[in-house]
Amino acid sequence: MLRRFVRTIVVTFAVGLLLAGCGEMHDHEVEAAAADAARVGLAPDFTLQDMAGNDVSLSDYKGQVVLLNFWATWCGPCKIEMPWFVDFQRQYKDKGFTVLAVSLDDDIDPVAPFAEKYELNFPVVWGDNEVADKFGGINALPTTLIIDREGNVVDSHTGLVSKSVYVEQIESLL
Repeated sequence: MLRRFVRTIVVTFAVGLLLAGCGEMHDHEVEAAAADAARVGLAPDFTLQDMAGNDVSLSDYKGQVVLLNFWATWCGPCKIEMPWFVDFQRQYKDKGFTVLAVSLDDDIDPVAPFAEKYELNFPVVWGDNEVADKFGGINALPTTLIIDREGNVVDSHTGLVSKSVYVEQIESLL
């Protein structure tokens, strides 16, 4: 009887330690969460060039819900998200929504072939550190901001998140 009681205590203690460890965040996760929280508020305007050399400004989309995505052609999670964003653009564009993709590739050369391969149906512009700094710095890719019709960043995601998270956020703003 005493052995069973001691074994129960030991097992309970071990399970408690395991569960406590699951709640810890690594330093990079803490930094990403802090950066995401700091981005919420009025979105700073910027003007960048698209692949055809045309100026595109964030303010061009005022009055629309914008999914602003910072990405690069070499980014694995970005390659997962892009087909979702194509679907979102197709599904929600007539409801006042757009995806605006800001490539942070060092060179613009791989961007057009990537856009063609993934059949991107939304504006793609080539960004730089200056525009990234306007949003508090982009420390990891992808980084995606959800902007409401008034131009406010209402949420920010660093790294890959579930498609359903984006769907819920977009639909709540449309």
